[in-house]
Formats: sequence, structure tokens, C-alpha cells
Amino acid sequence: MNITSTALLALAMSTDAFAAAIGKGAALQKPKLSEALRMGLIFGIIEAITPLIGWAIGRAATQYVVAWDHWIAFTLLLILGLRMIYEGLQVDESVEEKPTHHSFMVLAITAFATSIDAMAVGVGLAFINVNIMATAAAIGFATFTMVTIGVMLGRVLGMMVGKRAEILGGVILIGIGSYILYEHLHGLA
Repeated sequence: MNITSTALLALAMSTDAFAAAIGKGAALQKPKLSEALRMGLIFGIIEAITPLIGWAIGRAATQYVVAWDHWIAFTLLLILGLRMIYEGLQVDESVEEKPTHHSFMVLAITAFATSIDAMAVGVGLAFINVNIMATAAAIGFATFTMVTIGVMLGRVLGMMVGKRAEILGGVILIGIGSYILYEHLHGLA
């Protein structure tokens, strides 16, 4: 995977956290930069760890599926991308009372929930030649940045921008999966 693919993957992986951060920022009354940085750090660390876990699981299975590795990576990214697009198109009609702050536990659970897709991507990355440490760090940094920005923008922009970001992330994941498949099939020709 080249640096452009890694950057796009990191951006795609951070969009669901960005959407959640916009919601969390919209739920707070005048979020401060310190709260945004705290949320960004929690989300970024969790989002960086989960692809490593997925990669370790995938590496354990690599010897059994080496002939289909490109199809597995493509299929996982396609499914995750389609799920993100679907969720981005859903209308959230829940009405919650605004909290004064977000607890660590609520943030950690939300961060883990938004990083499940990064774990699945980690599984897919185990089947291709990728520097998982650099990729996980890029995903973590992108998530930290996007969540911090998302919290600060949440109050102003509302949930609609977050949903559009999730749709864009889904499209990017599908594009990366297609590129992996194309690279493999083109290399065979």
C-alpha cells in the first residue's frame, strides 16, 4: 500500500469517529478545546489499537487463505464501505438532553464502537503487504485530528455534516478495496 492509499484509509477510518464527534460536540454546551483534545486522544488511541488487533488475527489466518487474500481485503472493505454509506443515509430521530460533559467511559465505549470497522480493516490488511504500525499510527492520528475538529464544529454544524462525512468514508473504503483488487488482478495479467 502506498502513502496515498494509507492516507485515504486513515481518513476513511476516521470519518465515523468524526460523525460521532460532531454529535458529541453538538450535545455539549460550548465545548472547550481541552474537551475536544481529550475526546480526540481517547478516540485516536482506541482507533489506532483496533487495526493492530485485527491485523494480528488476520496474520494468524494468512497461511490458510493466501490464494484469496486480495478478495478478502476487497470484500471486507466493500462491506464496511457499504455499511458506512447506509448508516450515513439513516435519519437519527433520537432526542437527548444535553449533558454538561462526557464521561471517560461513555467516550471509550463510543470510540470502541466506531473503531470496530478499523479492526475489520486490520484483518484485511494482514493479507496484503502493508506496514501495519505506520498504518495504525496514521489511522490514530487522523482520528485524533478529525474528532478534535468534529467536537469543535459539532455545535455549529450539527449532525448532517457528520452523516455526509460517513458516506464519504464509505466511498473511500470501497475505492481502496477496488484498488487492491485491481492491483492484484493487474499484476497477474
